[in-house]
Amino acid sequence: MKKVLFTLSLLFTALFGMNTVMAQAAVESGAKIEFEKETHDYGTISQYADGTCEFKFTNTGNEPLVISNAKGSCGCTVPQWPREPIAPGESGVIKVKYDTKRVGVIGKSVTLQSNAINTPTKTIRIKGNVKAAPKGGAPVNKSGAPTQS
Repeated sequence: MKKVLFTLSLLFTALFGMNTVMAQAAVESGAKIEFEKETHDYGTISQYADGTCEFKFTNTGNEPLVISNAKGSCGCTVPQWPREPIAPGESGVIKVKYDTKRVGVIGKSVTLQSNAINTPTKTIRIKGNVKAAPKGGAPVNKSGAPTQS
């Protein structure tokens, strides 16, 4: 009788342990998105300067990552994202363009929707300060310096 109980206990423990391992494997399966940075700080930039920045990410999961949507918090923040699936281990870039004609503090966000199991909804942010252009609104180059005529 003791041998039968011992065998049943051992069998139950083995089955329970195998079930736990299989459940963990099922939970771990899927796409995962990991960003190099989640906030871009422009610092102080000039009015009309190039307000483009990039957010690099990697799919650290084991299935293709699909970003289905990206939406800026207002019309002055426009994201561009890869429409094709990002394979496991591969990287991609979200480009964000902020309209720097507005003077003042920048505090905007872009909300991403994806099939990532770790964060299906992810928010990335931009911040900084846009200083007014010199009188006359002279156009500026990418660095924010006035262009030569």
